[in-house]
Amino acid sequence: MSKLLIKNIKGLVQADRSTLTYKKGKQMDELPIIENAFLAIEDNEILAFGTMEEWGGITDWRDLEVIDADGKYVLPTFCDSHTHAVFATTREEEFVDRIKGLSYEEIALKGGGILNSARKLQQMSEDELFEGAKERLYQLAKYGTGAFEIKSGYGLSVEGELKMLRVIKRLKETTPFAIKATFLGAHAFPTEYKSNHEGYIDLILNEMLPAIESEKLADYIDCFCERNYFSVEEMEKLLNAGQSIGLIPKVHVNQFSVMGGIASAVKFNARSVDHLEELADEDVKVLKGTNCIPTLLPGCSFFLGIPYGQARKLIENDLPVALASDFNPGSAPSGNMQFVNSLGCTKLKMTPNEAINATTINTAFAMGIEKTHGSISLGKSASIMLTSSLNSLAQIHYSFGENNVERVWVNGVEI
Repeated sequence: MSKLLIKNIKGLVQADRSTLTYKKGKQMDELPIIENAFLAIEDNEILAFGTMEEWGGITDWRDLEVIDADGKYVLPTFCDSHTHAVFATTREEEFVDRIKGLSYEEIALKGGGILNSARKLQQMSEDELFEGAKERLYQLAKYGTGAFEIKSGYGLSVEGELKMLRVIKRLKETTPFAIKATFLGAHAFPTEYKSNHEGYIDLILNEMLPAIESEKLADYIDCFCERNYFSVEEMEKLLNAGQSIGLIPKVHVNQFSVMGGIASAVKFNARSVDHLEELADEDVKVLKGTNCIPTLLPGCSFFLGIPYGQARKLIENDLPVALASDFNPGSAPSGNMQFVNSLGCTKLKMTPNEAINATTINTAFAMGIEKTHGSISLGKSASIMLTSSLNSLAQIHYSFGENNVERVWVNGVEI
């Protein structure tokens, strides 16, 4: 049994005794912070918290580590609800192509992008993919992330997709992180199926999904619903099949165009709709009254130079907003959630409070782990971060590029 007491905390952030599972509209600017606080952890669980005046003192010093956090903040770890963290290698050559004037879509049409990652992944073993992904997760944890949703989608074949999902399953089983696996076989059409969309969809339906069900390899099903990728009709066919084996939809929509994908995703009770760089008034209307979380990916917009998601429009319409990294080798090669918070403020015009809510409690709900993560609550997972000495919490958002996190614990394990 191990115990940890953090005392004299400048601000215990997201210390929540409410029953809210996510925040929307005006609630997003409400961030509970206990000043001059303590936090007690036993093994992998939050045991107690409150002001130093409420602290009753230590009665059992055995196996207890005490940290004086004077001048420092404690937060729940970030939940990154949209990543592609399992991949073969980086794609900096496409970065150079974009500098020379090619768009992301133009690069994809000439065989780059997702198809490039798929070719490279086919050449790597499961063990190599596992070791690379594991190293990335631990590196990102140093910036405060304790939970990851990880998608397949760089396999684009039965063997490749299953290989990726098996790697994600191994990461679940061998690391302390909370991990959700998402099947994204419908990420792009492989070259051999470029003129035979129905053939590739049949491959997903008749071979990939039965194997995923048999090995229990995924929690969610995703689809890149976008021009030059998958149509709304194709997405609906795939989501219907995924739901029949217990997979919950979480989908890519509205990155480059508005096609009605959000209304379709809502019809299938999607847990989240992600990207939304393009957003129509009708999309906002269909999201109201649902528990579907609009998830914006500002790191992708930053890197590709495309429009940013309209966080203010969503919040002003009493909707929730989640912010995730979209960490991947092609369009968002940074998984630093502190930087995502900063972009939320500088580019999406969110307040620091809104950005913290968008990367903790709301992303936890978008991942389906709201009962264990996303806030400092009794009985929740001891997944927390201790900052360096800060003038205010907003310094995290202000000082982009710096790592303002000093120590991280994930499920009670210090990283």
